[in-house]
Amino acid sequence: MNMAIRVFLLLLIIFSSIFPTLCIYEDQVGHMDWHQQYIGKVKHAVFHTQKAARKRVIVSTEENVVASLDLRRGEIFWRHVLGPNDVIDAIDIALGKYVITLSSGGTILRAWNLPDGQMMWESILSGATPSNSLLSIPTNLKIGKDDVVFVYGSGCLYAVASIDGEVIWKKELTSEGGNIQQLIYPDGTDIIYAVVLVGLAQFDAYQINVKTGELLKHSSRVFPAGFSGDLSFITSDIAVTLDTTGSVLVAVHFQGGAISFHQTHVSELDRDFSGAAVMLPTKLPGMFALEINKSIVFIKVTNEGKLEVVDTFGRSTAVTESLYLSEGQQAFGLVQQGDGEIILTVKRGDDWKSNLLQETIQMDYQRGIAHKVFVNTYARTDRSNGFRVLIVMEDHSLFLLQQGEIVWSREDGLASVTDVIASELPVEKDGVSVAKVEHNLFEWLKGHLLKLKGTLMIATPDDIAAIQKMRLQSSEKSKMTRDHNGFRKLLIVLTRAGKLFALHTGDGRIVWSLLLDSLRKSETCQNPRGLSLHQWQDPHHHVLDENPSVLVVGRCDHSTDSPGVLSIVDTYTGQERNRMGPAHSITRVIPLPFTDSVEQRLHLLLDVNLQARLYPRTTEALDIFLRELGNIYWYSADVDKGILKGHAVQKNCILEIADSYCFNTRDLWSIVLPSESEKIIATVTRDLNEVLVYSFLSF
Repeated sequence: MNMAIRVFLLLLIIFSSIFPTLCIYEDQVGHMDWHQQYIGKVKHAVFHTQKAARKRVIVSTEENVVASLDLRRGEIFWRHVLGPNDVIDAIDIALGKYVITLSSGGTILRAWNLPDGQMMWESILSGATPSNSLLSIPTNLKIGKDDVVFVYGSGCLYAVASIDGEVIWKKELTSEGGNIQQLIYPDGTDIIYAVVLVGLAQFDAYQINVKTGELLKHSSRVFPAGFSGDLSFITSDIAVTLDTTGSVLVAVHFQGGAISFHQTHVSELDRDFSGAAVMLPTKLPGMFALEINKSIVFIKVTNEGKLEVVDTFGRSTAVTESLYLSEGQQAFGLVQQGDGEIILTVKRGDDWKSNLLQETIQMDYQRGIAHKVFVNTYARTDRSNGFRVLIVMEDHSLFLLQQGEIVWSREDGLASVTDVIASELPVEKDGVSVAKVEHNLFEWLKGHLLKLKGTLMIATPDDIAAIQKMRLQSSEKSKMTRDHNGFRKLLIVLTRAGKLFALHTGDGRIVWSLLLDSLRKSETCQNPRGLSLHQWQDPHHHVLDENPSVLVVGRCDHSTDSPGVLSIVDTYTGQERNRMGPAHSITRVIPLPFTDSVEQRLHLLLDVNLQARLYPRTTEALDIFLRELGNIYWYSADVDKGILKGHAVQKNCILEIADSYCFNTRDLWSIVLPSESEKIIATVTRDLNEVLVYSFLSF
């Protein structure tokens, strides 16, 4: 028997040495090396900090995720990823135990159990008129079944029982073109007020009985000059907006159902005003904010109804919503960006001059500017108010600040990965050999036997110690140099925020990160977005002297004809070597199977006019390209029409300014598939050097 086992092992070793095999680490079979969960860019946040429960913050994100985060460490208690079209419109907490989410344009209302995230109920709210959506959860209001939730969506207002999701009543309010701006429920009354803008000039106010849904009063008035943008509510019966020119402030009074308009020219508040002002979406007690001449101006409404400028800040200022303190007082927070720091200020709503809190926190420039800020209060030991501040940065990262310190941070930009490319790690130098991580056959079998015993829960204490030792030895996988088998890599990741990350495949840690300047909002590039990553330089002959680099491709808007931007980044250091653009549009990037003397790969970038531009823009690259011009082809697939086409390059472009790196293209062949029987679902080429196109068809 022993002889048979030895013969079998000998034959296995011989065959393993003859045939090429793909190897993995001994602890990778049946196990995940690392796993990381992210939630994306936070757009709504609700704090839950009751003394008897875990302190947490409930968030929803632009990636349609609703999650519960631990306030102490930032870890995820639970999360749910909704469908790609199930956009979350609003979130809140009801009955102190349910997380209420409104999504899909106000048509789906869900309740999630606060401790564990289990869905308790779901209500589908049908309506015939597309509209915006609102969620309102009044306090101390009960209609038959505990607390009620008010929802507006699809042109209808609903009262929904928060305990089971049953619709108590439904009221259609608006015709086509109307949207509710605010639901107002004054304490001590049985009336809820709905404020609606119809079209660009009509202001409507509804009074509705909260118990029955009966319409008590409907007032309407037209403002001839028209409105621009949404309303900013100062009190329960006063709202402010701008006219269509953006130069006149319109205060709307709707107390008791009577509607009146009061106009104030913006130039009366700011003598240097020019152009058009923009109303910022703030919810501050007794005041509102405008963007004027690239500055944020805070304007207070006095008791006499007059407008008064209280302060002006730079453009990189984020404002929180109002926060209720003890004895009916309200506060709000401001975050200002400085040189490598942020300044956090918390002010009382009725006293702008004094500060409840002012702190300066050091912040990495690579985080960008603050986009959103959420503030929460807690009672200190001396019974004074302390504040927690949740900040969403430009790179979609998330921070919690408390007592002048960063308590925790999350790199949630990694929830929206646009593209990934693998890069080699550096070679070990100074005569040190590359790490060798494979083991002999006996050790390999022994390791898997131990792991099997551990999985079946029959491992002895000695076996468990041996398993732990093996896991410690697997730290070789996390070294920052290449291994013998080439398993270790750097994953270069591009996110929707325009940030690059280098992740180590061994343990998933972030080696470096870079928020690209070329993908930040600027005067010349208003809505930049990253598109793709491509290997730019991968040195083999100069591996000890040159670092590899990647080409980052983006554009300045969502449309295909918008200007493109390019950036070249060192994959070892994360430094941006070069930046180009905004330039011509970019619809497709074609890596070519040619490199120059410094091993930079040649690329063709196609624009919306099907003109091809060669990169890198060097004389050597152009000579190589012209020499190989007759061997360069590519294909395109029109999935909707079922057409495959082959393309090639011809003569230079005819432009107002001559460009020897720009070429016109021509069609070589086309194949039209019968739409009634076949449909293109995917296409792929096998290699850069091949012209043959493989298509997968659905019959």
